[in-house]
Parts: sequence; structure tokens; C-alpha cells
Amino acid sequence: MKVNYKYASPSMCINENEKTTLGFSPDLSRDERVSFLGKLKNPLIFRDAMLMLREIVVSDMSQKKKERVEFFQWLDGEIERRILKHKQYLPEARENISKEINELLANLDDKNSDIFKLIDVKNNIKKEIDKSDVWKDYYKLERDFWKFIKERDVNLWFVLDPVITVHPDQVSFEAFSVDESTYGCLSISMEEFEMLQEPKLGTTNIDFSLKLAKEIERFRTYSDVELSVNPEGFAVDSGVMPEHMEKKIDLPETWIKGFNQVSSAASLGGIDIELCPIDMYDICSFLRRHKANKSPRYMKWILEPNKPVKIVFEPFGKTLTLKAIYTGEKKREEKIWGRRRWLVLEKIIPLVNSFKVRLLGFGMPQFIIADMGNMKMTIGFSSWSANDWVKGTTFNILSGFIGEGSYDKVYGLLKEKRLASMEDIYNNLNDNSKSLNKAGVGMLLRKGEGYYDAVNDTVRFRRLCNDPIPKELYETTETELKVQEHMKESMDGFNVKITEDNEYIFTHSLKMPNPKYKKWKYHRTPDYDREFDLTQTVLTIDEDGQISRVKCNCREFNKGPRNISAPCSHILALYMISTKFLRVKLEPNKEYKINDIMEKLL
Repeated sequence: MKVNYKYASPSMCINENEKTTLGFSPDLSRDERVSFLGKLKNPLIFRDAMLMLREIVVSDMSQKKKERVEFFQWLDGEIERRILKHKQYLPEARENISKEINELLANLDDKNSDIFKLIDVKNNIKKEIDKSDVWKDYYKLERDFWKFIKERDVNLWFVLDPVITVHPDQVSFEAFSVDESTYGCLSISMEEFEMLQEPKLGTTNIDFSLKLAKEIERFRTYSDVELSVNPEGFAVDSGVMPEHMEKKIDLPETWIKGFNQVSSAASLGGIDIELCPIDMYDICSFLRRHKANKSPRYMKWILEPNKPVKIVFEPFGKTLTLKAIYTGEKKREEKIWGRRRWLVLEKIIPLVNSFKVRLLGFGMPQFIIADMGNMKMTIGFSSWSANDWVKGTTFNILSGFIGEGSYDKVYGLLKEKRLASMEDIYNNLNDNSKSLNKAGVGMLLRKGEGYYDAVNDTVRFRRLCNDPIPKELYETTETELKVQEHMKESMDGFNVKITEDNEYIFTHSLKMPNPKYKKWKYHRTPDYDREFDLTQTVLTIDEDGQISRVKCNCREFNKGPRNISAPCSHILALYMISTKFLRVKLEPNKEYKINDIMEKLL
């Protein structure tokens, strides 16, 4: 998707006596002319939080192609070293060979001597060509070039500007990492500011250059800092207004879709663990001191009721015991990959009152909310660093955001109120069912017109792009259509059983295509005319409401990793159905069919 950003001037820091104005230039191509002016009460916390957000923006943990420049340099040196060694220790053999060669050369005729002269000429020419060959150092030059670009002007290296939204109660900054596996959102309460003018609500992209980040590093306690978002731009010290600036960007589709998936995942319930700053320091300190050179590279969280949380770091096999106490009712173990991404939190550890870590289950993302008083930082990590938010689980389906629903009404409500909890949306739009309103919220998120605030559990209005998003980026996917079809199928094959550990085991038989249907090889067999087979889909949900095990015999599920990180449409449909029966009181170790459950409800 191609977008054009227009700024009245570059963003800049303006220093006047003991006052510093951090001026962000908003995108003028948007309908909403956002403006804001307020003095920060804690500029140093804001400084480090913004610098951390920038570290998220430029971080890239994706696997790089190995460069072998250093190896070939070493190889050339090794060859030269061995030649010198032979010259030193084999002089006699070399002299004898030279004498024999000279005797043979003396017996050659004139034509052979001419040939040798030509060979010498050829070798000399080849050496001259090798000396002038620019491709010899091509890879080193290429690496040095990109390193230079990244150090001097990150705008050439990374072109996706953060998104700022002015809400009635807070100002938020959102951004994605280069590899699109890490999401960051800095929320600043209006109580943090001494307001100097009435803010104009809305969303815009801001010009956040590397030069501006270096200016932010210079914030100190002895100077007042004002945050300004001004559509008219900012003038330099001379009073001369810089030239109008434009950016033309080919926005990645995954960047747009990723925002939707982050919001959907943030709305899912999970296991919340409260960590103190010392706990987070211990985790980051271990990761900083240890770097794995072999697999497996994960940290396993061992959670036992009313006991300190333990983390096992593989492949080192070392255990770290935290001060945090797990308050759940069941022992569980959670594995987290892409752990080195957690190092981005180091910068704000001294400023944080507490960290809330939310684990969504095996192969699922993790969210960390850092409480810094009037400022909150929300970080979302995809299931592993090689996996961006789009390639992973369809979180919008797991969250129940299927279809278009009452999108128009939800859009009108949130545009007016700017934020609302799910209960507020249900109460204001009580003419529609909850499922329709929930689907409407999902479509709002999918179109980039809102996001889920994990700190306050609210849906906030936010237009991600200045132009409407193309339909192919938000239309109902094939997987969602399949899930809707499966949910309409007969419930005759649906069963549920609860174990003594309060785990719900749901089983269902849903339709899947028969691979032998109308294949001539199976003519005159029962398989030839049977269009569908039935699956054996199993879903286990523990007492914390987390998916602990999944199983399905369909081809779609078995060709992947066979876990919840890549569910098939049958598992998603069974999950949507099963959530309606989690509060039904059942006898342990007894299997119930749908008719038995309906009798208990009636």
C-alpha cells in the first residue's frame, strides 16, 4: 500500500533559556489536524521511554544471511603463511628442483622459450586485473555502506514513522520493529502534563528522526520540557521556517495487518504475573551475560501455586528464581522463544514500579506492561522472533472478531466517544446481539480504525493510515468463512468432559474434504461418492481458561507444527463453540453430549 506523508517541517528540539520544546510535525495529509501542547512533569521518564520505543522501532532479530568476507580474508592470509613456511623449511628441495628445471629449460628450443615468455606476460596481466577487481571487496563494501547508512540516517534504513494519537485521557505512541515481531505502545496520561492549550484529538504519523532522538537524550531535570504537536511546523533559531517535507512510502501489508492481530491478541485472556524491577533486571542480566550458540534457545517458566516463579534457560540448564509469587491454582510450564528481544526493556527498568507479564499459552505471544506512574509501556512479542504477527495464529478468530457485524454503529460510537470498554459498547448498542457488536469491533480493528488498550481493557479509536485501507487487507479471510461454516454444522458429534483437575476436554466431528472424492482411482468404491469425511478434533482448556492441548486429524493441521500456534479451522470453530460451555457445572469424568448439556441448562 503506497502512502504519502506530508510534514510542514522536520520535527526538532527548540532550546530557549531553561525551556526545551520537543516539536513533532504531524502528517498534513490526514483529515484530523491533531495539535497538542503541554509541559511534562517527569521529562526524564519520558526521555527514556521514548528512546526505548525507538529501540523497538529499529530492532531486527530476524535471521541474517551469513557473510563470509572475514573467512576468505583469513584463508588468503593462511595460504600466504604456508607458502612462507615452505620457503623457510624446504630450501634444499627447492634448489634441487630449480636445477632440474634449469637443465630441462636449457634443452628446450627457441619456440618453447617464447611460450614461457607469453605465459609470464599472461600471469602479470592476471595479477594486474586482480588488483583492480572491485568485486573482490564487494561484500565488505556493501556491509560498510549499510552500517554507515544506519549510523548516519536511520530514516533511510527504516522508513515507517511511529503513530501518535491524542485521546481525551492520554497521548499514545505506537510502533513496530523492523522484523515486525515486536510491538510497542507508550501511553502517557493527561495528568502527566500541565496543559498549555486545548488539545485537538486525533491520530497522525510523526516525523521521528535519529537527530531528534539524539536531542531527546539531552533532556535534563534542570530544564522544563514541553511536548508540542503542531501542524504548522517549527522554525529554527534564525526564525526561518524549514522547507516542506514529504515522504512517499510503500507501506508493507504485514505492517497494517500486524496492528489488527496485536489488538486481537491483547484482548485475549492470559496468565498475569507481577514482576518487580529486580526480577526483570535478573532476567535481562542473565540474557546479557549468556548467548546460546546451539539449540534449544528458550526460557521455560515453571509456575507452581503460591511459590516463587522459576525460569530455566536452555541450553545452559540454569535456573533463575524470581521474587514474584505465582497465584494460580494449577502447576504449569510455559516456554518462551525469541527471549533476547526482552533486552529492549533494560533502559526503563530503573524507572518502572512493576512489570505485568501476560502469557497466552504455548506458541502464543507475550505481553509486558511496564508501570511508570503516569506513563505505561506496553510491549507485545510474537511467539518467536522469526515469526511476525501476521504469520502466526489468527488471533482475531480466537478473540471472536469474525465477520463484519455491526461495524457502522461501532464506528460511529467510537468516533464520538473516542474510547469504550467492551461492556460499554454492548450497553450502548443493545439493539444488536453481543456477537454482532463484537464482530463490529473486529472489523474496526481490521480496518486500522481502532486498537485494543491492554492497560485499561478498552477499545480506542485510531485511524492508522491517512487513506482508507484497501479491501483485500481487511476483508473476511477464507479461514474465517470456514470457521463460520463449521459453527453452523450439526452438534451431534459434540462432546464435553471435565477432569478432576478442572480441565475441559471438548471433542467434535466436523466436515473435512474427502481426498478420494471423484478420483477415478477409487471408482466403484464408497470413497468415490463421499464428498466429506469427519474430523476427530480435540480441544483441552484448563481451569485458567487457557488452551493446553489441541488435536485434529485434518491435513491442514498436521502439515504444520501441530500446536495452537497454527490452528486449523476445525480447532478454531471448536474453540468458538466451547467458550459458551465453560461456565456450565458438570460432574467430573463424565462425558456429556449436547442434549445432556441442554437438559442441565433448562
